[in-house]
Amino acid sequence: MNAIRFSSLLLILPLLACLFGSPDALARRKAATPTPTQTGLFDLYANVDGKVILGVKALDEPFLMMTSLPSGLGSNDVGLDRGQPGEMHLVEFRRVGKKLLLVERNTRFVARSENARERASVEEAFADSVLWAGDVLDGEPLRVDFSSFLASDRHGIARQLKATQQGDYKIDGDRSVALPDASKTFPDNTELEGLLTFTGAGEGQFVRDVAMDPQAITLRQHISLVRLPEPGYTPRAYHPSSGAFSVGFTDFAQPLGDSLQVKFQPRHRLQRVDPTAERGPVVEPIIYYVDPGTPEPVRSALMEGAGWWADAFDKAGFENGFRVELLPEGADPMDVRYNVIQWVHRATRGWSYGAAITDPRNGEIIKGSVLLGSQRVRQDMLIAEALLGAFGVSDPAERHRKAEAMALARLRQLAAHEVGHTLGFAHNFAASRHGNGSVMDYPHPDFRLDGDRLDLSKAYGVGVGPWDDFLVAHGYSEFADGRAAQHLAKLRQAIRAQGYRYISDSDARATGASDPDGLLWDNGADSIARYDELMAIRQRALAGFNVNVLPPDRQLGELESRLVPIYLLHRYQLEAVARQLGGAAFDYGNVGDTTAGTRIVPADRQRAALQRLVALLGSEQLALPDAVLKLMTPPSNEYGRTREDFASNTASTFDPIAAVEAAAANTLQFLLDPARLNRVAWQRAQDAKQPGVQEVLDALIAGSWQRDAGKDSGPAAVAVQNAANWIVLDALMLVSQDAKLHSAVAASIRSALGRLERWLAANPGSGTVAASRRDAANRITRYLDDPSSIELRKLPPIPPGSPI
Repeated sequence: MNAIRFSSLLLILPLLACLFGSPDALARRKAATPTPTQTGLFDLYANVDGKVILGVKALDEPFLMMTSLPSGLGSNDVGLDRGQPGEMHLVEFRRVGKKLLLVERNTRFVARSENARERASVEEAFADSVLWAGDVLDGEPLRVDFSSFLASDRHGIARQLKATQQGDYKIDGDRSVALPDASKTFPDNTELEGLLTFTGAGEGQFVRDVAMDPQAITLRQHISLVRLPEPGYTPRAYHPSSGAFSVGFTDFAQPLGDSLQVKFQPRHRLQRVDPTAERGPVVEPIIYYVDPGTPEPVRSALMEGAGWWADAFDKAGFENGFRVELLPEGADPMDVRYNVIQWVHRATRGWSYGAAITDPRNGEIIKGSVLLGSQRVRQDMLIAEALLGAFGVSDPAERHRKAEAMALARLRQLAAHEVGHTLGFAHNFAASRHGNGSVMDYPHPDFRLDGDRLDLSKAYGVGVGPWDDFLVAHGYSEFADGRAAQHLAKLRQAIRAQGYRYISDSDARATGASDPDGLLWDNGADSIARYDELMAIRQRALAGFNVNVLPPDRQLGELESRLVPIYLLHRYQLEAVARQLGGAAFDYGNVGDTTAGTRIVPADRQRAALQRLVALLGSEQLALPDAVLKLMTPPSNEYGRTREDFASNTASTFDPIAAVEAAAANTLQFLLDPARLNRVAWQRAQDAKQPGVQEVLDALIAGSWQRDAGKDSGPAAVAVQNAANWIVLDALMLVSQDAKLHSAVAASIRSALGRLERWLAANPGSGTVAASRRDAANRITRYLDDPSSIELRKLPPIPPGSPI
């Protein structure tokens, strides 16, 4: 028996030698095993061919992938800005033979069930997406050349260029490469980059404005691969009155009778050491780190403003729960362990961003990233300097000091605002009804008259507001008694009792939006009263406009760019006035905790708004003072107009008519918005006391074509009124053909045009007025007979306003 065992062993040993190799072979094999140059979530391996070799340690395990743009196009209109975050994807690597697949899981449709077959039935019902496939490299550990993925358009750059009418661009494979030197890996995330070149005709105006060669646009794309967080996080159900963002999915395992839609409120993981205590120290605070490369005094302003949130967390019972510090020496801002605030640069002013890497399964925020554009604050400086100069502050040092103080106050508020987004909080554009009610609104500088002086000292609020305290309490408070729903309901009731409403982007940004409180860049508890105050400031500033609106040693052509924000100082509060016309308020909420329905703005208030809107089309408001016109100087040699200036159809000289047309167009885009006119018509149908479309149109025509130019509007008053009248006619014709307009409303507009045609024929006027009235009557006649016979004219361009 032993002999048999010994013989068997002799037979097995050669087989083992073949399988595992000799000691020398094992040594050679070990020596040939590649060593990663960086170790982390995914290891990175050096490659002399400029490829990014990724070491994959685990298969079939999900992780997060997110794109961003380390370098941007530089055009605020296109929106491909430096630092722009992309979409979040839940992905995993799967191996099929020699192929490695990057698969995006379908997180939109799930079944959160203990029944494995129920889960599988939903997984099999909806498609996943294979985002990339590559060959597995020979040898161990598992490695793959990930370069082709990094050189593909994962951010949707070509799609965005097409969506903004810049043309069809395609990625050029020969001029698109992975960037190994920009690749980094950390314990919980791996950061990769590619250089992408897109080729196209280059005919879009926006790309021609910023690209060196608009036919070849090169951007850098960043890919973040992020480990999912450890268990232990408790998600918070989303409530529509919470003021928060949401993440969600369709859950087919929900009980019959319950909604299939599941939504969670995004938030950081924050726990007290003693979870049963209402107040106490936290296990791990939320810390935001400011890039040390941010210059002073900007750095201090950002740290102070972002730090305002500490007070809200303290009120919610989290001692030292929120802090702001400088990024430590040697720390990388791309490391997912650091929430960061960075100061970035663009060719023009543009939006800042507060983005977060969030677990799509439950809403846990893994990393907050704030990007603040450096050009934007200079608009505050420009506005403040221009106004101070117009109000007689002749000392350049004093103007600069006061303007810088206002700009830094704005930066503090902006830092708090963007950090708020990364904490999970949405905009509340109704908070400005309470002054400094929330940093999550968009504040306009709160200018005040103090006798003959302009007071900028309280242009922006200080600290978070009551709405922000509510956001933190509702989003982050923990309740040990298991009655979280009841406690959160009390918080919502309490903030409503203080008069706070919540209106966010979807109901605030459109020109025809209905809510009278949810507005960007407005101020005051009473929109109309605040508008009147701002118009008084505008009138004083235009009357006092002089060369002191410019800092020393600036070329005189810049006077025009300083005039724009003063002449259009009312542009945002005007929109708040327009919201009263056809206005209808409503509240976000659930059945049982919020009153259903809409609340129509009273008729007297709608008519007060209409009166102010129509008055803006008169020469008294549109004509620039003669002293201002005499100051206007063409741009000096080697300078030129920018998008921030009014258009000019008079060669290099300032075009007063173009300014008038822009201001008139700004008013009419709100007054004649199709959604607004449709609401006005319906409100009148329900209540005869409300102004109807005919009343609106009659007031508009009476306040433009049927009025004489104001005698006190200057020598060019007739020309100014004529210019505004033509914009009114163009706007009426344009909106009459808008597909969103109800048929009866379109008929009312055509009827109003017919009445205007007859009035013009009966009242021919004299001089230039007669020529305009005759031509307008002929144009209306042809249009009503055959609309296709008239080439409609678009409304003239308006210099950009947002962001400030």
